Amino acid sequence: MSQQTEIEKKYDVGEDAAVPPLEGLPGVTRAGLPHTEVLEAVYFDTKRYTLASHRITLRRRTGGTDAGWHLKLPPLDGAASGAEPRQRRELHAPLGQPDVVPDGLLAYLQAYLRGAEVAPVVRLETSRTTHALYGEDGVHLADLADDRVTAERLHPGHKSGASGGGEKQHWREWELELVHGDPGLFGPAEELLAKAGARPAGHASKLARALGGAAGALPDAGPSRNGSTPALAAGKKAPAAAVVTAYLSGPIAEILAQDPGVRLEEPESVHDMRSALRRVRSVLAAYRKLYVPAPVRRLRDELKWLGQLLGAPRDAEVLLDRLRGHLDELPPGEGVDDVKAKVERKVGGAYDDGYRQLQEALRSDRYFRLLDDLEAFRDKPPVRPDPVAPGRRVAAKAVAKAARRLRRSHKAAARSRHGTDHETALHQVRKDAKRLRHVAESAAQVFGKRGPKVAKAAHRQQKILGNFHDAVIARDLLATVGSRQEPTAAAAAYAALEAREDELIRSSEAKYRKARKKSRNLLRRGVG
Repeated sequence: MSQQTEIEKKYDVGEDAAVPPLEGLPGVTRAGLPHTEVLEAVYFDTKRYTLASHRITLRRRTGGTDAGWHLKLPPLDGAASGAEPRQRRELHAPLGQPDVVPDGLLAYLQAYLRGAEVAPVVRLETSRTTHALYGEDGVHLADLADDRVTAERLHPGHKSGASGGGEKQHWREWELELVHGDPGLFGPAEELLAKAGARPAGHASKLARALGGAAGALPDAGPSRNGSTPALAAGKKAPAAAVVTAYLSGPIAEILAQDPGVRLEEPESVHDMRSALRRVRSVLAAYRKLYVPAPVRRLRDELKWLGQLLGAPRDAEVLLDRLRGHLDELPPGEGVDDVKAKVERKVGGAYDDGYRQLQEALRSDRYFRLLDDLEAFRDKPPVRPDPVAPGRRVAAKAVAKAARRLRRSHKAAARSRHGTDHETALHQVRKDAKRLRHVAESAAQVFGKRGPKVAKAAHRQQKILGNFHDAVIARDLLATVGSRQEPTAAAAAYAALEAREDELIRSSEAKYRKARKKSRNLLRRGVG
C-alpha cells in the first residue's frame, strides 16, 4: 500500500470550452502534449452514504497509470468545495478482487463505518485528457485534467461489475493538481481558466456530484462532519455553548483521524488520540453546567473508559523507551544485559497486553457508540434551556475556577513535602495543570492572546511534572523487578538506574518550583 498528499482545485466548465494556452503561467516553461485515457471507477459506500458525508471516497479504478483501489481521506484544510485548493491524504492498494476492499484500507474506515458494510454506489466513466505543466530543468509542476464524465448510480446490493440501471449524468470539469509545483500556481491559473469559461466547482468531488441529494448531508450541501462547524464558529461575542462546540470540533476530529493509526500501531497515534480525549474531558468538566447533566456525564464516563485503555500501552511504551535509554548509558556487561531482559519482559508484556485489550475495544459496539455520541454532542449539543450565556464571561469563569483548583493542588503538594504523599500530590498538580491548559485553550477563541499565554504556562508545569511522574514510576518498577538475590553485576545496574531516576526526580521538582514561581501572577490573573 502506498500513500501521497493530493493538492488540487476543481472547476466546472462548459462542453464547448477550449483549454487555454498554459505556457504563459508563472514558472511554467512548457506544456506537454495532451494525452487521453479512459478511466472507469466504482465508488463504495454504505446505504446511508456514511463515507461521503465525512468527505471520504473509496473507489476501485481501472485504466490509466494508477489503476487500483484509492482511498481519499477528508481534506486536510477543511475546504468543503472547489472554492479553495484542497489537500487530501490519498492511499493506494493493488486492484485485487472487484468487490473485496483491501484490509489495509478498511483500517482507515472503521471509525466511520462503525460496523456497517460497504457496497458499490456509483460507477464513473471518465475520458481524461491530461496537460502536463513543466518548469525549469524539466520539473513536473502540475497536471491539468480535462475530464468528460459519465456517472451512474448503482442500486444497493449490486456487484461492481453489474449494470446499475439508473439514470446517467454527464458533465465536464477541469482539475488542476500539483505534482512538484508550488500552491502559488493556483492564483494565476484560475485567472487564465476563468477567461476560458471555467468557474470554481460547485461540488467537493465527482462522487458528491453523482450522488446529488441522495445522501442527507453531502459535503457540498450542509455542515461538515470532519470537525468544521461554520454555523457555530466562535467569535468574541459568541454564546458560551458555541465557544465549547467550536473548540471540541478539533479534538473530536483528531480522535477520528487517529483511529486508523492506533489500529495499525503507528508511532504516536495512541498518544495523540489520548491527548484529544483528555481535551474533550477537561472542557466537558469545565463547562458541564451549560448542558443537560445525563448525556455529559455518560460521555465523560465513556471517554474515561477509552482513555484508560489507551493509557495502558502508552504508559508502558513511554516507560520502556525511558529505561532503554538509561540502560544504554550504562557500561555494557552481563549485569546490564540481565536487567534489560527483565525490563523488556515486564514492561514489554504490559505493552502487548494493553494493546491487545485496546484493539478489542476498538472493534466493540461500545466504542462505536462513543463515536456516535461525540458527533451527536458536536452537531446537536444538549444545551440547557436557560438564557444564553455570553461566551467571554463563562470562559473567564471556567479558567478562573481551573486556576483556583491548580493553586489548591500547589498548596497541598507544598504541605506534603516528602514521600509517597508528596509524589501523589504533585501528580494531582500535573492533572490540574493539564485541565487548566485545556480550558485556557478553549478561552483563546474569545480572549485572543491571553488564553494561549495561560495555556502555555500551565503546559510548562504539566510537562515538567510529567517527567517527574515518569521518573517515579520507573524508580518504583525497578524496585519491584530487581531483588536482593540479584548477582552483584545486576544489582549494581539496578542501583545505577534507581540513582538516575532519583536524580531526575529531584531536578524535575526544582524545575517545577521555578516554573510555578515564574507563572504565579499570570495564572492568578487568568484571562479576565
